[in-house]
Amino acid sequence: MAARKPTPPQRPLDIPEGDWSEAVRREAKVRALAAAGANSRSVVRAAADALGLSTAQVYRLIARFRQHPFTLSLVVTKPGPKKGARLLPVEVEHRIDEAIDRVFKQRERPTMEKLRRDIRKDCDAAGLKPPSRRAIHARVAARSLRELVTAREGTEAARQGFDLVRRGLRPASPLAIVQIDHTKVDIQLVDDLARAVVGRPWLTLLLDVFSRSVVGFCLSFDAPSAAGVALAIGQAVLPKAEWLRERGLGLAWPMHGMPVSLHLDNGTEFHSRALKRGCQQHGIRIDYRPPATPRFGGHIERLMGTLMTRVHALPGTTSSNVVARGDYPAEQKAVLTLREFERIFALEVLGPYHNEVHSALGTTPAAAWTDGVAAHNVRLPLDPAAFTLDFLPFEERIIRREGVRLFNVTYFDGALAPLLDSSERSCRVKYDPHNMSAVFVELPTGGHLRVPCADLGRPPVTLWEQRAATRTLRKAGRGSVDEPAIFEAIAEQRRVLADAQARSKAARRATVRLPDRRSTATASQHAAAADPTPGDAADEDDGQVPSVVEGEAWKTEFLP
Repeated sequence: MAARKPTPPQRPLDIPEGDWSEAVRREAKVRALAAAGANSRSVVRAAADALGLSTAQVYRLIARFRQHPFTLSLVVTKPGPKKGARLLPVEVEHRIDEAIDRVFKQRERPTMEKLRRDIRKDCDAAGLKPPSRRAIHARVAARSLRELVTAREGTEAARQGFDLVRRGLRPASPLAIVQIDHTKVDIQLVDDLARAVVGRPWLTLLLDVFSRSVVGFCLSFDAPSAAGVALAIGQAVLPKAEWLRERGLGLAWPMHGMPVSLHLDNGTEFHSRALKRGCQQHGIRIDYRPPATPRFGGHIERLMGTLMTRVHALPGTTSSNVVARGDYPAEQKAVLTLREFERIFALEVLGPYHNEVHSALGTTPAAAWTDGVAAHNVRLPLDPAAFTLDFLPFEERIIRREGVRLFNVTYFDGALAPLLDSSERSCRVKYDPHNMSAVFVELPTGGHLRVPCADLGRPPVTLWEQRAATRTLRKAGRGSVDEPAIFEAIAEQRRVLADAQARSKAARRATVRLPDRRSTATASQHAAAADPTPGDAADEDDGQVPSVVEGEAWKTEFLP
């Protein structure tokens, strides 16, 4: 078999300085030998000694230079596979390519997870080791983007998609396209009590592409999740007068209404059943970006970058990278709490950003929104009080005589009794992980029933606390975990957190997650308005205790 010809590097500026210097040193000797034609062995040996190489290596360099008479051909090549080389067995490569054509390139737009499962099943059946997620992603990313978009979304979508890369996406009306994305904010925040560093928060942002207006945002120390997305969508869709009033903000934020289409990336939180069902329920189309194509979310990513640049002027900023931060002591300079930063961020968005001329629009986002709403109707949810409930995560549960049990805790309300007579007693039970003092049972006839914890003396807790307590009990050898033990463990965990708060950043962050009295009451009131049932008014605050801090009270303010 003929030897594979070496391929010289194509871009000199990409060569590291050390490798390039060595290639220049070799070139001074090799060029003369290559031009001389035949070379005696003694001459080649002398050149080899000068270069610190073997004579065989020098002969190879001479042959390579004669084929490509450039210094590039003498650059040191590192051992091992080249970037982009495919190392999987031919049989596995064939099955990946076949699955991409057969499964992924379909108008139903199956997910990458569906593609992975099919490839794994095919490889298992053939006795082959399945490829990794990264390998499958790399094969999809290597395909023609136009080819993938054409197969999955049609010729017209591909044409428009590639046009928008050049000219920019320009919807015809407000809320025609709303993009959602997350980022970790470049700032260290502190807790409300000791003013000690808690960490960097996550930002979830919703952008109306037509007007470039921010229609909603959420700040949290929790990583992006289905529940966080639900609350962010709820804030974006519902009017914000109460939200602004509670924060003492006198600026206008008129942007609200139902999106026609949500543009999302392929994060796990955007593929939850709750989000898909909620959008289907309210006639909102979901459009996922093609894999490995960040430019399809360019509008919101540019806005994120702009807002993060403005954050860099605040005390406690971490800047965009280590080089930009230099020796600035971000944690020592941190002074803002989550709620204080939320207010500053809102002022930045509603003030300068919404009222500065946008280069792509030729006008301000606020003016573009006002003009767009005047020319096009904005659709509102029929039942604003219950809207967010349609997006919350849920579990299927059987309604029993003692109530409904979720995450080892029993929830009870007398209004559940009619469901016991139903032939279908399995219901969707929705929950807000930030406050598990009550759950919301989706009724067969429509709407939701707020069902509080069966023991009204229980304090409001988070799902993280419940799960941590359960793990602690099982680690201690408790085969069956009962509800009293869970709440005893949570109480002990909170005592430990209080003791550790001054010493541990993780403890301070966990303390900030604790639900507070005001957010729980607000959620209860909205739920009661959506589905009033006897006894709810008396149950709203029973047994609740004031929280340690109010750092994330906003999280449930738009939760019905």
